[in-house]
Amino acid sequence: MAKRAAKGAGSIHKRTHTRNGKTYTYWEARITTGRDPLTGKQVQRTFSGKTQKEVLEKMQAVAVDVNRGTYTPPCKMTVGEWLDIWQTEYLGAAKFNTVRIYTSNIKNHIKPALGAVRLDRLHPHTVQVFINRLEGLAPQTVRMIHQVLHLALEKAVDLEYIPKNPAAKCTLPKKSQEEIKPLDDAQVTALLAAAKGTELEHIITVALFTGMRISELLGLTWDSVDMEAGTITVDKQLSRFEVQSESLFASPKNGKARTLTPAPSVMLELKAQRRRQLEMQLRAGQAWDNPHGLVFTNAVGRNLLTQYVNKHFRDLASSIGLKGVRFHDLRHTYAVNAIRAGDDIKTIQGNLGHSTAAFTLDKYGHLTDRMKQDSASRMEGFIKNVLEL
Repeated sequence: MAKRAAKGAGSIHKRTHTRNGKTYTYWEARITTGRDPLTGKQVQRTFSGKTQKEVLEKMQAVAVDVNRGTYTPPCKMTVGEWLDIWQTEYLGAAKFNTVRIYTSNIKNHIKPALGAVRLDRLHPHTVQVFINRLEGLAPQTVRMIHQVLHLALEKAVDLEYIPKNPAAKCTLPKKSQEEIKPLDDAQVTALLAAAKGTELEHIITVALFTGMRISELLGLTWDSVDMEAGTITVDKQLSRFEVQSESLFASPKNGKARTLTPAPSVMLELKAQRRRQLEMQLRAGQAWDNPHGLVFTNAVGRNLLTQYVNKHFRDLASSIGLKGVRFHDLRHTYAVNAIRAGDDIKTIQGNLGHSTAAFTLDKYGHLTDRMKQDSASRMEGFIKNVLEL
């Protein structure tokens, strides 16, 4: 009975091949890498090369991994084929918008550049070149594309299709600091005056004085507003792509609910919005359609679209000379005024729904430094005035 080859054992043979009347010589090695768990038959891998030394080095490298138990069989699928599998089988629990963004990045950026590359032959340098050639895009976009590729390849590592993640050590562009453009007191006053009596009056006011995101405001329901306690529970947001998604709502950003205790004036605004909504309901009659109890709706009770609110806000802001001001700048205005009022970063983090205080400090820390410098300048002026008396 023939002796079975042990794992890691191999042999090298000299081969000849004739083509078009010409004879070619090459070397071929075959090594046993394991056994098929179903059939019990040997699983072998074959190498070929021009010299015996070349083939021997290839075989020995694999033998080391086999004997260490770290050997990963070659994966013949392409990066594109693996991305298709990853999207279908492993993104089921992700949010609708996350899946949409990932799918878009794969379709428009990753597949065109790397889709045809064999998964087990994707080299870190190839990934770095791919990232470098995205330089025309914003740093945040490049980082997002890399994140999608990294996550997909990490799952391939988990499933032992590849031994390590070739996207793990990429050099990425630095995040560009978003320019914070809060409104000053005069601009806030002008904006509130312009919004008076419009359909955006109350949503603008609540945004200015709570810092809630537009998606959170549009997803706010009356059962999350406690008039007696004076609190607002932010436990959901309007799905960004509510027309296509199965549900009108999505979980809050970062997946965590938070409870706000805003200034009493905010609760008065919400009471005014409730009265306004009741008037709209009476006018709409049987056409009224607000089964979820949304706080901010259109004239017949349906949810307001993000694009609609953003457009009408820009038009309103432009009408009083605030060109380029976005609805999101109301959130920045709240944060800056909270800092000016003396709120600590941890409290502001909680109210804004940031994942960490470090993120809040990174976003608004430069403003606190500037305020400290302004305070020192004012104090210096006061000291000089006192000393001159």
